[in-house]
Amino acid sequence: MRTIPLLLALLAVVAPRAHAASIVGSKHDLSATGSRTVQAATETEICIFCHTPHKASTIAPLWNRNNSTAVYTLYNSSTTKASIGQPTGDSKLCLSCHDGTVALGMVRSRTTPITMKGGVSTIPPGETNLGTDLSDDHPISFKYDASLVSQNGQLHSPPINGLVQLDANGYMQCTSCHNAHDPQYGHFLVKDNTASALCITCHNMTGWSSSIHATSSKTWNGAGVNPWPRSSLATVAANACEGCHNPHTAGGKKRLLNYAAEESNCYPCHNGNIGSPATKNIQAEFSKASTHPVINTTGIHDPTEAILVPSGTRHVECEDCHNSHAATTAPASIPGGATGGQNGVAGISSAGTTVTQVTYEYELCFRCHAETAKGPSYVTRQFPNINTRLEFTNMGGTNSFHPVVLVGRNSDVPSLRSPWTTASKMACSDCHNNNAGPNAGGTGPNGPHGSTIQPLLERSNNIADSAANTSNSALCYKCHNFVNTTFKHDTHNERTSCATCHDPHGSPNKRLINFNTAVVSGARTYVSTGVRHGYCNLTCHGTPHSSTVKNY
Repeated sequence: MRTIPLLLALLAVVAPRAHAASIVGSKHDLSATGSRTVQAATETEICIFCHTPHKASTIAPLWNRNNSTAVYTLYNSSTTKASIGQPTGDSKLCLSCHDGTVALGMVRSRTTPITMKGGVSTIPPGETNLGTDLSDDHPISFKYDASLVSQNGQLHSPPINGLVQLDANGYMQCTSCHNAHDPQYGHFLVKDNTASALCITCHNMTGWSSSIHATSSKTWNGAGVNPWPRSSLATVAANACEGCHNPHTAGGKKRLLNYAAEESNCYPCHNGNIGSPATKNIQAEFSKASTHPVINTTGIHDPTEAILVPSGTRHVECEDCHNSHAATTAPASIPGGATGGQNGVAGISSAGTTVTQVTYEYELCFRCHAETAKGPSYVTRQFPNINTRLEFTNMGGTNSFHPVVLVGRNSDVPSLRSPWTTASKMACSDCHNNNAGPNAGGTGPNGPHGSTIQPLLERSNNIADSAANTSNSALCYKCHNFVNTTFKHDTHNERTSCATCHDPHGSPNKRLINFNTAVVSGARTYVSTGVRHGYCNLTCHGTPHSSTVKNY
């Protein structure tokens, strides 16, 4: 005898949700007449696996199962503000099947367990068998109230209206997201989760509604590897949160990422595979000779870490430079400004103070390339300084610098190529960028992910003895034209690089003079004698050069 009508009427009193689909034939139909992999051998009743009108436990609603006695490992992360305890209420009931410790046929109304086909006892391995380690699952059995919202800052305030419901005590439970009797939306969800509509019922991530991951209509065209193997949804926007997050048995337990390695959550779309939603291959950039080493620092980034990275703990992950919940494709609105790709990202100002949202690109770079000690410079300089922020902001007396933070001091620079002028400001990525990116005339992705030219340079800047020309010193010649100017670099161009004399970040001397000590040894003097005039007193490769006034 089937007991559906009576029990569903009773259950409706406890959980008054409209049913658009039937449990009959669903994965929760464990009866012998069901059509799923897990079935009873002969039992034809459906509701009996969870409910009974007689001999029920004292737990509502007419509970028929023997509950698990397991002690669970709970979800935990640095961003969690909720007080998460051992499962209670409806969640405890769900886990009587889904933790895999209690036989499916172990019910109170039978003197012997119901026999399942194929010798199946507990729920088979897979995403639905959560086990007793819930640290890789969305947290449950916690109070969702105004206090939690005020601490978290990115949750909608209760009461949560609609199909997502808290229990009678205001706790988030499995039944807040799942309706065990209604499979219409897949996974027994209480509402359609296209565009993560279920997720954003509770989660209110800053910047999400206008972010590229919430609005992009880019699709996977079916070729290559499916970037969304758990989903049948077609676009980036439709997959939304689930493009990176998995609410159950997540690969990355903290923050429930699909994969433990942070960059692996970006690669499925940003790997350049045929048919991928993102056409540029970011993943390949990190295999180049010079990179931001995201593949060497798996599991390091944490949203609560200090904005100014402490000395000795420098690292970089995709999330250090990009906030996937807020990033857009908007270009920089001011010279040297941050682009939409840095929306929602924190940094360090030119004064050395923390900012929660970078305005300039350099503020992001200064997180790691300022106060944090990071070893010797790429070129050993006469006046060494590894704090890039200070190099661009006077160094307590700097006489010259490239105009990243401030407009340059020199108002007479005839070598500048149009559209650059002495009033221009530039970005770090004007020099540090992909050697095969659009700024270098290539088709690769933009940005300082990787380059074949150290240290992460867009174009060549040979520091060895070689002619300073459009080939060896292409990076300098990108903005400067030393041909047919009043500068007299011609006597140097055949024998030494720009880097021998000039420090591209900043120098206590005028005109970025800061000698490379690997070439220039002993006494090293540069004296400015006026506009475009000066002389050097140097020993280069052991050969002294007398002080001679030259035009510069």
